[in-house]
This record gives sequence, structure tokens and C-alpha cells, in this order.
Amino acid sequence: MADETVANGTNVQTIDSLAANEFALQIDGEPVTGIFRITGFFSFKLDVRTTNVLKLKQEPFKIVKMVQRDGNNVMNRWVRESIACREDIVRPKRTISIIALDDGIETRRWTVKDAWISEIGYSDFNTASGDMVEETLLIQYEDVEESWPATPNLE
Repeated sequence: MADETVANGTNVQTIDSLAANEFALQIDGEPVTGIFRITGFFSFKLDVRTTNVLKLKQEPFKIVKMVQRDGNNVMNRWVRESIACREDIVRPKRTISIIALDDGIETRRWTVKDAWISEIGYSDFNTASGDMVEETLLIQYEDVEESWPATPNLE
């Protein structure tokens, strides 16, 4: 939890905000471990071509994770299935949940529907480095639903 105190005239108000390192990822409801970061994620973005034409855009985002040994974990199964499809237009699709946590409590959830992997890349293999090898997955998708589980009575 990141707290910030803001002076509002004579009142002092504490604002509770999310820390970037408090998140979880699920694939089809299964927890995924070893996630370093998620980059380029937009839950809502409009493509504005003219003042009277708006189109919702689903731009791809990246999941950056550690390379893990177990080929049967939920993420590695999806990676293996995606590679096995090669250039087949029918891709193995999953539902991804990105979960924002605040002191371990789920505050926001983005459910990414019909997600599929379009690219898999790796950080440099370097004998002079002690860094972990990163695997980066480029994720395409059909839709995102956003929910606020910590706020039961949304206005």
C-alpha cells in the first residue's frame, strides 16, 4: 500500500494508492508464478479518427516472466501449445486475469478475454551476467472487463 497525505484547505486527507509491485496474474483461473512485469496494458483506449467516429482499440501488451523449468505449468503449457500451432490461424486462447492487490486484498481486476500469444522473445543469454533470463510474451486479445471487487457498492 502506498499512502499519500494531501492537504485540502484545512482538512488533511489520506489517499490510498496501489503499488506497482502488488499484483497477481491468473490464466483460466490458475495462479501464475514468476511474473516480473506487465507492460503496455490498456484496459480502455479509443481510436479517434474523426470527431464522430470512435472505435475501441485492443492493442497488444507484454507479459515478462522468468523462464521456468516445469513444462507443464499453466503458462508453459500455453507457450508450448502456441508454438505447436505455428502459423495456424486458430490460436490457443486463454482468459487472463490481472489482479491489483493492496496489502493482499484484491482491489481491481482486469479480465482479458480470448487472449493469445503472437510473439515469444528472450533477454540476452550472457555468460558475464548473473541476471535471470526473461521470457517476453506479446498478448493479443478480444476484450477486457474491469471490476472493482474492493468496492461493493459502486455508484
